[in-house]
Amino acid sequence: MTQPVETWIGSRIMIDLRSVAYILGRLLVVFGILMLVPALVDLIFTEDQDAGAYLLSAGVTAGTGGMVVLATRNALGRALDFRSATLLTLGIWLLMPLFGALPFILGAPQLSFTDGYFEAASGVTTTGATVIVGLEGYPVAMNLWRGMLNWTGGLGVAFLAMIFLPVMRIGGMQFFRSEGFDTFGKVLPRASDIARSLFQVYAWLTVAAAACYLAAGMTPLDAAVHAMASISTGGFSASDASFGKYPGAGEYAGALFMILGALPYVRYIELSRGGSPRPIWRDVQVRAFLVWMAVAVMACTLWRKAVAGGEFEDVFRDALFNIVSIFTGTGFFSGSFASWGGFALAVAFAVGFVGGCSGSSTGALSVFRVQIAAAAIGSAIRSIPFPDRLSPIRYGGRSVDMDTINGLILFISAYVVVFGLCTVAVSFTGVDLESSIFAVWASLGNIGYGFGPLVAPTGTFIDFPETAKWALSIAMLTGRLSLLSFLVILLPAFWRN
Repeated sequence: MTQPVETWIGSRIMIDLRSVAYILGRLLVVFGILMLVPALVDLIFTEDQDAGAYLLSAGVTAGTGGMVVLATRNALGRALDFRSATLLTLGIWLLMPLFGALPFILGAPQLSFTDGYFEAASGVTTTGATVIVGLEGYPVAMNLWRGMLNWTGGLGVAFLAMIFLPVMRIGGMQFFRSEGFDTFGKVLPRASDIARSLFQVYAWLTVAAAACYLAAGMTPLDAAVHAMASISTGGFSASDASFGKYPGAGEYAGALFMILGALPYVRYIELSRGGSPRPIWRDVQVRAFLVWMAVAVMACTLWRKAVAGGEFEDVFRDALFNIVSIFTGTGFFSGSFASWGGFALAVAFAVGFVGGCSGSSTGALSVFRVQIAAAAIGSAIRSIPFPDRLSPIRYGGRSVDMDTINGLILFISAYVVVFGLCTVAVSFTGVDLESSIFAVWASLGNIGYGFGPLVAPTGTFIDFPETAKWALSIAMLTGRLSLLSFLVILLPAFWRN
């Protein structure tokens, strides 16, 4: 007798999504409550210019989440397997921009659905690309909400990088599973404790950044938005001029906190638990990150000084701030760096592909993956004349297994392929090739820093066709989802038990 169709479907395809939906519902409730903050600020400081849009958005978001929670409350306490964790990750990054766009659509600047989703996706993924011009003329609530999107997105990315990706074995991140959990096991035995400690560290870094920005002469709104965007490496600003509005001390402070936001948060948590600061410097990727950044900054400084002259401090400050912004995937800008061209542009393009440290809120390939890839290539070259000689790959004193190397090579290969496909897709919408390449580079790497003829007039992505904006939104989400967790859901085997 053949198996009934319903049974076959139930055993082969159907997935119990209640546990995933329950968590997503709770997150939407929290997200809706957060929308009350800009509404309250708007009521207090700007005489109710835009509060209604945020109150309505908060009601829709929290109400939707509440109904989902009530419908799936019997899933409370169920453990997540690999498939559920993947779907949860995907759901978070798809739903947060959808609901986060509501204030932009219902209130100022009353964007279209396409532009609203692009802006919210850019904020939540900590990309920092924008389609809004004239930021200083809009209500305080809008700019505050943009900073909050960066901040919540960066916190989510950091938690994902520390907890989910090592367990999901994505992009070679399983290498950090034993190290991370062994480290935490001495002081933080549960994931909830890790989340709590991460939040505390993240919040204190944000407060410290805001205090420094205030001391550098920023307005309270600019200090708050820039602090949230710096620590999250998000890049949203409350001014069209970004950090160009605060040259000097503001740029040096910004560079410092962008660097701090791009370091592995596990080291901060160790430090907050009474540990020594030595492990931060002893971390192999931290040392490489700082050294590579110093080389890139000095190379651009010396090149610009030799070609165009100018005061050394001005040239150095421009190079420092902008290279740090691109390297960390933040997306702030200042000075005239975008017009330097030539050598500086090539250096910026290269460091943008590398990105910051694994275990932080940065995007792109990450220093860890580039280091392991370079070690694997070196090992392969050394073995050519001596094919029988074993040349193990080591990282930070530990041997790297082939499972990690294979996952890492797969990630880098997929990154390059997706970069090429997205570039072709954007160029097919009528965008010139230079703008297409840099737009995908900025979106897939969650960099946000704009180059190219289509970006130059406004410094934003407002002039891109709607189809191109959707392609770039998908690129942002794909880059933030660590690429493979986005692509794996396309496999039929993923949906079978």
